[in-house]
Amino acid sequence: MKRLLCLQWVFAASLLAQHSFTQIDIEDGGRLFRANCAVCHGAEGNQVQGIDLAHGKLRRAKTDDDIAAIIRNGIPGTAMPPTNFNDSVALTVVAYLRTMAAAAATTVTGGDPVAGKSIYDGKGNCATCHRIRGVGSRFGPDLSDIGIYRLPGEVERSLTDPDAEILPQNRHFRGVTKDGLAITGLLLNEDKYAVQILDSKDRLVSVKRTSLKEFTFTADKSPMPSYKDKLTHQELSDLVSYLVSLKGVGVP
Repeated sequence: MKRLLCLQWVFAASLLAQHSFTQIDIEDGGRLFRANCAVCHGAEGNQVQGIDLAHGKLRRAKTDDDIAAIIRNGIPGTAMPPTNFNDSVALTVVAYLRTMAAAAATTVTGGDPVAGKSIYDGKGNCATCHRIRGVGSRFGPDLSDIGIYRLPGEVERSLTDPDAEILPQNRHFRGVTKDGLAITGLLLNEDKYAVQILDSKDRLVSVKRTSLKEFTFTADKSPMPSYKDKLTHQELSDLVSYLVSLKGVGVP
């Protein structure tokens, strides 16, 4: 039995050297994983019994292409459904799976979730932009189930370097009307006639393009401040611990 387990892990390790991927592949795969896979597998890929995606522990795959085929076709007779991904898209998810262990790693460990909640509510002032279980602002992403979709290292990076990754659904709009009024908010929708945003006061605002003197959609600059120099190492550790504990349980 010990030899079998050893061979299983050696076999799993061999899965990690089949394809070469770019950083863009990994980031695209991460977005797809969070949107399509994390709800069942969890952010760390170990929520399904007997499967540990972060460490290559799989039941039916020998190569990256095998994993991609499972992502595309699912596994009949199991809860693993097929997707509409083509080969190249499925392989970006594989690219992310290969980096999950590194993405989970964080420089802040051993945090206290209870203390982290106090920082969220107090010093961090997080509820002015974010929402948890129906409480807080809609200006930033809802964090009620962030622990399902984001790894600890990713949460830490979002807190210390928020410009590092801005998901498409979190793009913001900044514009100035011909009357000189500045308008900013979370981009909800746009067409050739108007832009719909949610402003910092949770108001739905529709802005006609013809009324604007200038505008931009921010894809590389987050409105979220960095907490790198605003929280101590322990406070950051506590806040990360609290956020990754949020699994959506009890959301109204």
